[in-house]
Amino acid sequence: MDMGKNRMRISFDLDDTLFVSEKKFKVEAALRFPFRMIYKERLRLGTLDLMRYIRDQGMELWIYTTSYRSESYIRGLFRCYGIKLDCVVNGMKHAKEVQSGHREGMPSKYPSKYRIDLHIDDDRSVAENGRSYGFSVFIVGDQDDSWTEKIMAEIERIKNKEESTV
Repeated sequence: MDMGKNRMRISFDLDDTLFVSEKKFKVEAALRFPFRMIYKERLRLGTLDLMRYIRDQGMELWIYTTSYRSESYIRGLFRCYGIKLDCVVNGMKHAKEVQSGHREGMPSKYPSKYRIDLHIDDDRSVAENGRSYGFSVFIVGDQDDSWTEKIMAEIERIKNKEESTV
C-alpha cells in the first residue's frame, strides 16, 4: 500500500470487542443524560484514547460488525463520545456487498473487500478467516489493561512493513 496516497484503514468489531459488559471489563464513563438512555452499550476502557490516536495518526476509523444496528445508531453513539467514523459496515451492508452473488458462504467479515489494513475483533474464527482469505486481524480477549498499547504496536508494525515495501 502506498501510504502517501491511501490512508491506513483500521476497523473494529462492536459486540464483545468495543461493547463490553461492565461486570467483566473496565469501561469508559457512561454518556451523560439523556444520551445514556438511548445508547446503553458500554465501551471497553481505552477505546476513546485508541480511536483518538488512530484519528491523530491520519488513519481511517471504521466499524465492521455483524450486528444489525443501523449505521446512524452506530455513528450517533460514537459522535456522542466525540469520535468521527469514516465508515460503518453493519450486518445489512455486509450481506448486500459481500455475501450477495456468492453461492459459497463468505466469511462473517471480509475486511479486504473494503481495503481495511487491520481489523480488531474478539472472535477467533475471524482471525482464522483472515489467514484463509488474506486479511489482518488483531484479537482482543478478556480484560487487559494494555490492549490499546498492543493494538498501537500492531498498527506501527503494519505501517512499517508497508512503508518498507514502497
